[in-house]
Amino acid sequence: MEAFGPDLDLGLLVLRVLVGVTFSLHGFQKLFGWFGGGGLDGTSKWFASLGFGDGRLAAVMAGGSEVVGGLGLATGLLTPFAAAAMIGTMTTAALVNNASKGFWSAGNGWELNGYLIVIPTAVAITGPGAYSLDAVLGLELLSGPLPGLAAFVAGVGLGYARWATRDTSTSDS
Repeated sequence: MEAFGPDLDLGLLVLRVLVGVTFSLHGFQKLFGWFGGGGLDGTSKWFASLGFGDGRLAAVMAGGSEVVGGLGLATGLLTPFAAAAMIGTMTTAALVNNASKGFWSAGNGWELNGYLIVIPTAVAITGPGAYSLDAVLGLELLSGPLPGLAAFVAGVGLGYARWATRDTSTSDS
């Protein structure tokens, strides 16, 4: 029995494109102010209020990770690296904004962040499917349990490190 088939490949494409493009739009909000976002200046001020120095580097890192990770997932290009970028961004977001507020997003908890960590992890483990740039370029070796686990560990580790190194003495939270 074949593990992948037209239905699974199509399902992965739909999941990747909807989640990846939406994720990237958040990066465009942060970096360029598109779609009602704060742009680099507004986002920098917000990150500064959270203890990330003047906020500019944090805004570029978060926005860049969202754009590159989201579009990478959407196109299925270098999938574990795209997944790690998304996972890292959402780990930091969960820790900064939501972890102390419990699980449920109705109470501003980390529930949504958790979904946005699990989805790219699952795609990195299963692979992006036949309708992806990884498949077209013959990069199937980038898929599987080990690359998926590596993406998860790298993303969570780097996201945690970014959170842990912020200066909370200057933050509003």
